[in-house]
Amino acid sequence: MNPHLKEKILAVMQNGVDREESTGFFRVALGLYYLSGLMTKETLDFKQLDRDFNRFIYHTIGKGHSITSILQYMSGEKVVRVVESRRFLKAFGEHCTEVPLENIPFLLGLNLGVAKDISKIDVRGPVADYIERQRQLREEADAG
Repeated sequence: MNPHLKEKILAVMQNGVDREESTGFFRVALGLYYLSGLMTKETLDFKQLDRDFNRFIYHTIGKGHSITSILQYMSGEKVVRVVESRRFLKAFGEHCTEVPLENIPFLLGLNLGVAKDISKIDVRGPVADYIERQRQLREEADAG
């Protein structure tokens, strides 16, 4: 993780109004960058990648958190509150231009797919509902 990327994620985090919201903003911004980074033809060194992300996570929000726990958070109900927050969307859109806002539903779907493959969990629920709502809104906008 380069310092510029860390600054962007911290800038998004600072838009939260309290510790809980700021932590949620941090988790989602970081998770979206992590997931978007997987979309490459290059071979990834996951051991090094996860180590870099985990170090940044530890230094920012403390022990007990990891890239794995962040990806788990992003497949749960709380992520929907963040990605529907106008403050988060505005901050993420301004600071994290490498990950377009319209890619958020796709990246959350990618994360859900991986979670399903790894843990065999049922992915129906709030995140899948959010992704479906976004798909319908996009189709309506394209038709109109």
